[in-house]
Amino acid sequence: MPITDGVSLDLTVIWAFLIAFAVLVYVVLDGFDLGLGILFGAERRKEDRDVMMNTVAPVWDGNETWLVLGGGGLFAAFPLAYALILPALYAPLIAMLLALIFRGVAFEFRWRTTRWRGVWDIAFIGGSTVAAMSQGIALGALLQGIDIDKANRSYSGGWWDWLTPFSVTVGVAVVVGYMLLGATWLVMKTSGPLQERMRHRAWIYGVLTVIFIGVVSLWTPFLQEGYYSRWFTGWQVILAGVVGVSVLALAAGMFLSLRVHAHEYWPFLLALGMFILSFVGLGVSMFPYIVPTSVTIYEAAAPRNAQIFMLVGASVLIPIILSYTAYAYWVFRGKVDVDSGYH
Repeated sequence: MPITDGVSLDLTVIWAFLIAFAVLVYVVLDGFDLGLGILFGAERRKEDRDVMMNTVAPVWDGNETWLVLGGGGLFAAFPLAYALILPALYAPLIAMLLALIFRGVAFEFRWRTTRWRGVWDIAFIGGSTVAAMSQGIALGALLQGIDIDKANRSYSGGWWDWLTPFSVTVGVAVVVGYMLLGATWLVMKTSGPLQERMRHRAWIYGVLTVIFIGVVSLWTPFLQEGYYSRWFTGWQVILAGVVGVSVLALAAGMFLSLRVHAHEYWPFLLALGMFILSFVGLGVSMFPYIVPTSVTIYEAAAPRNAQIFMLVGASVLIPIILSYTAYAYWVFRGKVDVDSGYH
């Protein structure tokens, strides 16, 4: 039932923003991590691979805290949405989780063997690629809509509904975007020939990312009437133009900073800005729906008392998680090389 009480409505919006924030932080933090894993396959020298892994070794497992927070928050704050979305996306989500498991195991095991290091390198590359692709496919499948039996409040689609040209396109877009984040991260964290190769690759993946952002942005409004009216009627046309110009401005700044060797942090920060702005655009397209365009956040929300109880816990835990995450990145903020590690 929709919630109309003013306080409850505010709580519902707060929880929607908290879950969106958790997903955004996960994409920002684990995106470059997964992108680095995909780029791992292009490097042949053991020393370069070791340096690449060491740039994320202190922080990679903490990044996935936000994925757990987003999924757990969805289950607790919007149980109806959880019950509708999960059956529709079982295949890509299970593939993502299995890929993250293989990737995590490879992270630990490749350091402890010589004979089987090649196998664990393949697991690391494959796990990173499948996880990124699965996330994009799941996002694309959610955006294109989920078949729902409203009478029974259940998923009514088929097993393969998630696999469409649009969802695969979004999946490839996410893979390319993560590779851009990974390349710019390595520009910031490494030096020498490895850094120069990543600077060159960041140009390539940056161009491809901008193209994919344009393709997905132009395709999405025609998936459902609600998307089209949100962006291309009335004053929203101006908002769409502002978002598009802002993405292009960030991309231009990133490309310019890649040409200046003294600017090692800006390419990564501007690439993150492109992701954040794209995520905001996605939120504008979907709000107030949590299952586009069938179920709103108010219809899917948990009871008010449950939201209050969970918000008390979240108000304590989220600042703690943010604090130790920021501290970890600050401690390991330097560059990495094969001889001396962080410096």
